[in-house]
Amino acid sequence: MTDPYDFFAPYYDAINEEPSERIALILSYLEDHHPTARRILELGCGTGAVLAGLGSGYELVGVDRSSGMLEVARRRVPTAMFHQHDIATVQLDETFDVVLCVCDTINHVTTTEGWQQVIERAASHLEPGGLFILDFNTRGRFLDVADSTPWAHEVDDNTLVMWCEFEEPLATWHLRLFERMSDNQFRRHDTRITELSVPTSIVLDMLGNFFELVTTSDTEGGIANDASHRGVIVARRLAR
Repeated sequence: MTDPYDFFAPYYDAINEEPSERIALILSYLEDHHPTARRILELGCGTGAVLAGLGSGYELVGVDRSSGMLEVARRRVPTAMFHQHDIATVQLDETFDVVLCVCDTINHVTTTEGWQQVIERAASHLEPGGLFILDFNTRGRFLDVADSTPWAHEVDDNTLVMWCEFEEPLATWHLRLFERMSDNQFRRHDTRITELSVPTSIVLDMLGNFFELVTTSDTEGGIANDASHRGVIVARRLAR
């Protein structure tokens, strides 16, 4: 069976807007909390959309488990270094000023133990005082999208339909591709991607073993909580 992330990779950028607001937020955090940062690692870099927007002033490294996503990322950000690894177990034997895990990447790790491992991996790749910038879909976000009608996206001559079901704590994204074979014929492909919802309080507890909290926010500029559509946390690596 094709890896669902490899399946999604050719269509990911076409159906998602450029993450300009996310990039601007990251850059503002760097300016405010680590203006001397130069080396940045992204855990779960996908197609490289975030790294591509950070500019040329940084040494960029991305990690993702999907070869299909990395194939796109290498074309998109040829100056960055990419590694194919699971973000819960990766060990690069080098450290960075900043580690990112954004665009709800951590939700794709479907156990709370896995989330703890990702946070430990982030800590192990940070210099003392380095920043960890994490965002995640909340329970409120999944309730909202599960109540929505399916989305249909036209990508070249193909049609991709997506919808979400939420049976707490797991959200299942259904992807159905209608690949055009001729004027009147399509081939149907189906796959699923699962995400995990973890309460914000538990995420903060996990971080407390390695980090001090710098700030949290939601999509409306308030404090991250389980009713937010997205939680954003900035934390600083404690001295080892």
